[in-house]
Amino acid sequence: MFTAARRFLLALVLIPASGIGLAAEPPLPERLSETGLGELETMPVTPRYPLWSDGAGKRRWLHVPAGQSIDASQPDAWQFPPGTRLWKEFAVAGRPVETRYIERLADGRWRFASYVWDAEGREARLAPERGLPSLPVAAAPEGRYEVPSRADCTACHEGAAVPVLGVGALQLADQLPALVRRGWLRGLPPALLAAPPRIAAASPVEEAALGYLHANCGHCHNDSGAPVPVRLVLAQSVADPVGGAQRVLRSLIGAPSRYRPPGFGPGARVVVPGRPQDSVLLTRLQSRHPNVQMPPLGTRVPDVDGLALVTSWINHPLLQRKDPQP
Repeated sequence: MFTAARRFLLALVLIPASGIGLAAEPPLPERLSETGLGELETMPVTPRYPLWSDGAGKRRWLHVPAGQSIDASQPDAWQFPPGTRLWKEFAVAGRPVETRYIERLADGRWRFASYVWDAEGREARLAPERGLPSLPVAAAPEGRYEVPSRADCTACHEGAAVPVLGVGALQLADQLPALVRRGWLRGLPPALLAAPPRIAAASPVEEAALGYLHANCGHCHNDSGAPVPVRLVLAQSVADPVGGAQRVLRSLIGAPSRYRPPGFGPGARVVVPGRPQDSVLLTRLQSRHPNVQMPPLGTRVPDVDGLALVTSWINHPLLQRKDPQP
């Protein structure tokens, strides 16, 4: 069953645009090998701050069509040319289980698909549009692996400034020169090549914690018009790193929480410095109750290391010296 958060997101992204006629898109390939992976020129990409996926190992590849390039003149919102393709492989206990595929069509639309690998790891076939909510995988949590529906993919990806997650100036800071040398990236402000972008943070712990929240939550919680009904900004800015980090901190530290999990009263705050047990943020990250869990999609078990990182940040002396909001 859909959670309340999932129903809200899907209701927004599935409302058709009135009066807009969309051309029929070509059918998705039935096999992963037919999407171009292994034949087209690709570049492996690795985000600095990965998305938690129940401990699955991941590999990612990017393809930009010949003669085209990504326009990075707006460093927080890269513009990918039609024909761009991305793949992300998920492996459990070393065995590939699923590869997700994103493609930008000629008319500028993005489409999403998932391919499920056979037991021998020889070929992956197109998953049903509705996804596979309970694929048997012995080493996965509870022995089950969830392949998302295409609507679930849209619900997460369409909340970001650009519906490509994990491929941007902050996440690929150390790979920017390689992208430029290939001719796949143009327009990036020279300062971001001279000094790789970083999160403007008061300590290494804060930088790591804010990076974790950026990767796991910022695609929905941002200030680019994302359809989330709470005043919470977790996406960092490369164009304005200091101002962006301050916006994130203002929305977190001492900020009233619109949502109150069980056990929290009217004065609930998103983050209470020095009191992780009273911070709604941490409660929602660690819960797997369908009405409490955040992010609401994609995981069955909490990220122990991520929780420890966020807890360390909340307890950090520098954070405790910040003035909470009234």
